[in-house]
Amino acid sequence: MDSSSISSTAASFVTLKFRCFDPTSAYSATPNHRRSFVTSSRSLTPCATNSNGSMATSENSERKIITGEAGYVLEDVPHFSDYISDLPTHPNPLQDNPSYSVVKQHFVDVDDSVAQNIVVHQDSPRGRHFRRVGPREKVYFESDDVHACIVTCGGLCPGLNTVIREIVCGLYYMYGVHKVLGIEGGYRGFYARNTIPLTPKIVNGIHKRGGTILGTSRGGHDTSKIVDSIQDRGINQVYVLGGDGTQKGASAIFEEIRRRGLKVAVAGIPKTIDNDIPIIDKSFGFDTAVEEAQRAISAAHVEAESFENGIGVVKLMGRYSGFIAMYATIASRDVDCCLIPESPFYLEGPGGLFEYIEKRLKENGHMVIVIAEGAGQELLSEIMHTMDQQDASGNKLLQDVGLWISQKIRDHFGKKRKMTINLKYIDPTYMIRAVPSNASDNVYCTLLAHSAIHGAMAGYTGFTVGPVNGRHAYIPFYRITERQNRVVITDRMWARLLSSTNQPSFLDPKKISSPSYVLFESRRQGGFVKYEMKSMQNALKQLVEKIQECGLCFRIRTNHYYAFPINIAAELTISK
Repeated sequence: MDSSSISSTAASFVTLKFRCFDPTSAYSATPNHRRSFVTSSRSLTPCATNSNGSMATSENSERKIITGEAGYVLEDVPHFSDYISDLPTHPNPLQDNPSYSVVKQHFVDVDDSVAQNIVVHQDSPRGRHFRRVGPREKVYFESDDVHACIVTCGGLCPGLNTVIREIVCGLYYMYGVHKVLGIEGGYRGFYARNTIPLTPKIVNGIHKRGGTILGTSRGGHDTSKIVDSIQDRGINQVYVLGGDGTQKGASAIFEEIRRRGLKVAVAGIPKTIDNDIPIIDKSFGFDTAVEEAQRAISAAHVEAESFENGIGVVKLMGRYSGFIAMYATIASRDVDCCLIPESPFYLEGPGGLFEYIEKRLKENGHMVIVIAEGAGQELLSEIMHTMDQQDASGNKLLQDVGLWISQKIRDHFGKKRKMTINLKYIDPTYMIRAVPSNASDNVYCTLLAHSAIHGAMAGYTGFTVGPVNGRHAYIPFYRITERQNRVVITDRMWARLLSSTNQPSFLDPKKISSPSYVLFESRRQGGFVKYEMKSMQNALKQLVEKIQECGLCFRIRTNHYYAFPINIAAELTISK
């Protein structure tokens, strides 16, 4: 069936895509077997860049999949042994390290893994896993041979300096590594800037400062030049701190290094203050951002309650994901309305934002509104035509929704002679992201840094690190760059926010339409399959029944969770 013909016959539909790992095409999971490789359909060409220096996608990477009994699937990360033969190994220096003498078990078993899903039913399969982080008994570098470098890219975030410090100190004190370079100014610093020698003495107090001592920038990614610089300088461990665009760049660097057959470990440490990186529990700097946002919300609340019909508007970070706004709102308990990108709203008419503001002012005499920077962009795009412009990282440039909505509120109540408002607008964006990380994030940054070090020393490469259900794991680059983590407005956390603010749903009933059918795209069988439906739940049930008939049972993961008997792990993404 032609997908274009289907698309043209309906105004609203849902596209379901999944990846499946078939046990019949892979070896069983044993400690000594060689892993099967699956071609990736959304990966990076080693030298692919857009004209602005941001990363472009291609289709020529490989994925390492291990399958075992009872639906066990391990998404493994690359290792030197995959493309370099007969590499010598060495005893891990940690076994002679006095700091680790009190540890009962020095090393992590190489077959330990971390489950992605821990809430299961009695008939559920073991599901998808990632390799557990930690020191291995054997390492692939001798301490004197290690020449590491650290680079920070993208926007600022609390905790960057802490991660830098802990990588330097971890390499030095755990593994006896003395040669660490700091790359200045982001990716372009590899070929256009000087480097900074980093020692424990130099980085000792930097965790008390905001920003990054290495400097940062957006764009500037030229894979060939970067890898040439790495090769020329004799660097063999690369630690990359940055968001999804930066991690895509790190993936491209790894692919080019593997193509050249170099023994260079590339380790990513995911950084985004928005907390929009998938798979991991949270990103570093997020807790600090939520804590620091309380000051702005408190100031807005004081201003609002001090004036008759006072309104405080606070804009917080959140380009596509409203996690900071949501958690800051719940933590504050002074917020009357929270607007995020995942929850559309409209202004005028019954059930609109203006009606709610008027109601709240009549009840309490004041109110506080928290709005994420990416909220309401569809409303702004109707009157402003800059939505296609991008920054150097390839991110869309957003209009200032805080200023816009503040002016809209003023204009609306300016027409009502019986209600004069006093509105104060606060944008603490740069104040929040430039502060040092708090105690919680400092501890978290230490764990991330040490996880990356242990992985690189053990010969793993092309990975990023982070906690999955509380246990740190090595995660393939493609898993954290293929989508963004977003607030699920049908989840309990959003319900907790609504119960705190007592705000209504601002969804425009005129624009709500239920899909009439589902398009299911199967990469294994090719083409699209159409499913008539009365509701999303019925569509999912029909989809499961159809795939079970084909012997491709799996678990569906959507905004809601449905469990089915499965022997193949798959992920399903829904988008209208």
